Amino acid sequence: MNRHENREKAMITVYQNLIVPRDPDELIQDNFPEGALSEDPYISDVIHTAIANTDRYHGYIDRVLEGWTFDRLGYLEQAILLCGCAEFDLKQIEAAVIIDEYVRLAKKYCDPDSFKLINGVLDRI
Repeated sequence: MNRHENREKAMITVYQNLIVPRDPDELIQDNFPEGALSEDPYISDVIHTAIANTDRYHGYIDRVLEGWTFDRLGYLEQAILLCGCAEFDLKQIEAAVIIDEYVRLAKKYCDPDSFKLINGVLDRI
C-alpha cells in the first residue's frame, strides 16, 4: 500500500475509535494487513498520536472554528482533522502535503463542501 492508502486507513481507524473507543493496536490490527505498518511505521505513529491527543486537538480545532465546535462536526470530519493535527505534531511531512492529503479524503468521504472546512481548519492550525 502507498502512503495515501495508509492515510485513508488511518483516518478510518481514528473514525472507528471516535465511535467506539478501543485499544489503538486492536484497531490497527483490524484495519491493516498483517505487517503492513512495519513497512511504514509513520502511519502507526499518526494513529497513536491522533487518538492519544484527541482532547488537545479538540481544543485547537475549537479555537479555529468560528461559530461552530468540534463536537458538532461529523465523525469523519473529526477523524480527518485529528489525523491532520497528528501529522503536524509529528513534523515529518510538509504542511502543504498534509493539507492536500486530508482535503482529498474529505472530498472522497464527506459532504461535498466539507473539504473547504478541512482545508480552512488545517491551514489555520
